[in-house]
Amino acid sequence: MRGMNDQRKGWWLGLAGMLIFSGSLPATRVAVQGFSPLCLTAVRASAAAALAALALLAWDRRRPRGREWLHLLAVAGGVVVGFPLLSAMALRHITAADALVLVALLPLCTASFAVLRAGERPRRAFWIYSALGAALVCAFALSQGARAAWLGDALMVAAVVVCGYGYAEGARLSRRLGGWQVICWALLLALPLTLPLAGAELARQALPHASAPWIGLAYVSVFSMLVGFVFWYRGLALGGIAAVGQLQLLQPFVGLLLAAALLGETVAPGMLVTAVAVAGCVAAARRHG
Repeated sequence: MRGMNDQRKGWWLGLAGMLIFSGSLPATRVAVQGFSPLCLTAVRASAAAALAALALLAWDRRRPRGREWLHLLAVAGGVVVGFPLLSAMALRHITAADALVLVALLPLCTASFAVLRAGERPRRAFWIYSALGAALVCAFALSQGARAAWLGDALMVAAVVVCGYGYAEGARLSRRLGGWQVICWALLLALPLTLPLAGAELARQALPHASAPWIGLAYVSVFSMLVGFVFWYRGLALGGIAAVGQLQLLQPFVGLLLAAALLGETVAPGMLVTAVAVAGCVAAARRHG
């Protein structure tokens, strides 16, 4: 019974993390209109690291030991530096909608690394429903006219791969350190790189006068880089990396619904139909994960 309760809790925590991450690519798209990709990556990581240091000091958690530092280095490379930098570079060439087409591949990528790095063994039906969900998301996005330039496409694929790896490594480590501690230590581990880069980039480039890039920067610094991972890593650790990772199939649709609610954009009937079908794939993947 406890295992079932932990799995259910993991799914709810994963859902909260997915909802927070849904605003990441649109916010990044806005932020790169005023900041270079390297500047945005360094500043968001440095700002989040300051909050992470305060959290670790306030709760006085134990330090990682031995090989845990190597796993944290992998997390930092994947989700603190790799995905933010590569996705920001991609969003200089493609739109957020284009990028969301490729984000649909992230659950499959995360599940693959869960098999390679965490020893999980989802059943065949899980892979079928996971692939079907990814195909539905890609088909819907392409039907809306999303087309990526080859360079932006390649950068976003690379971002998805390193992100999936960072998710799997972080989830493994969360079982020993705790979800929020993993991202906090990863941010601090990257700080000797990100802080000097942030200072150099801010001094080099002209700062934007418009408020929108600053709002985008604030969102990705606080929510995308820190708060979302508190829920996400704990959810992956409790509910299973491969299974809970399927929730990200819903991320493109949540992003579009947020755009409709906040920006007045039109929600096509086809989007709702596809979202229901994808939700069914997620539920089936959970049952067979």
